[in-house]
Amino acid sequence: MGTREGAKGKPPGVIVVDDRDGRACNTGSMAVELERRDDGVAVVTLANGKVNALSQALLTELGEIAQQLTDHPPGAVVLTGGDRIFAAGAEISEFGGPAEGRVITERFHATADAIAAIPRFVIAAVSGYALGGGCEMALACDYRIAGERAVFGQPEILLGILPGGGGTQRLARTVGASRAKEMCLTGRQVKAEEALRIGLADEVVPTDELHDRAIALAAEVAKGALVAQALTKRVIDQGLSTSLDAGLALEREAFEGVFHSDDSRIGVASFLEHGPGKASFTGR
Repeated sequence: MGTREGAKGKPPGVIVVDDRDGRACNTGSMAVELERRDDGVAVVTLANGKVNALSQALLTELGEIAQQLTDHPPGAVVLTGGDRIFAAGAEISEFGGPAEGRVITERFHATADAIAAIPRFVIAAVSGYALGGGCEMALACDYRIAGERAVFGQPEILLGILPGGGGTQRLARTVGASRAKEMCLTGRQVKAEEALRIGLADEVVPTDELHDRAIALAAEVAKGALVAQALTKRVIDQGLSTSLDAGLALEREAFEGVFHSDDSRIGVASFLEHGPGKASFTGR
């Protein structure tokens, strides 16, 4: 099993531990860590100081890591941050006028889209505050597990601005337009139990169990039929932005295509011989 390397004794940079070759790599600024575990789970950790501000440099690194995980997918992904602060939002010192605003919103969108495009189940493990851009990065994931002390919010309105990292769109698609408007227009923060109630969080667990629960779920999914999982995720995501008829057409195409996979043959044969839930998939 891979071990997450810390900064001590290492040159600054993004720490990547890959169980396939055992090498650790540095790529810049110690803002993001990537660990590939031997259970098929990749853990991405935001690690940018006390408040985990989402600077342009961090977002660039996070987007590059998301692209790596798309080009060479693991079995599943966990995105996490600090114990007290998952991510507090954008680096406000980088704000300026409209020109800076365009750069910032484009970078946020590119990074969130890269996370959403990873063809694997991506779980956000949220401990503490996920505000502004932090909430938006969690929303880009497929599933959100919150620790009991987690707090979500889009407080941009309190600065006289609006969510620019996808919050107006992904939040509305997650909790509904009315609730999203209330949260974005008041800047109100939502604690874990309310987040669970409105669908912003999918699970709430004791804080000291958060990491283990996220890893356990990711490892369970990573053992599954990865080709079918990738197709399922893509069809759901693409179908949400189109009509029902167009979405059903996507489903028909994917359903036909999945029978080209080794896993489909393994799964069907295993079901006929042993019953459901007994197949050992290859991920191909």
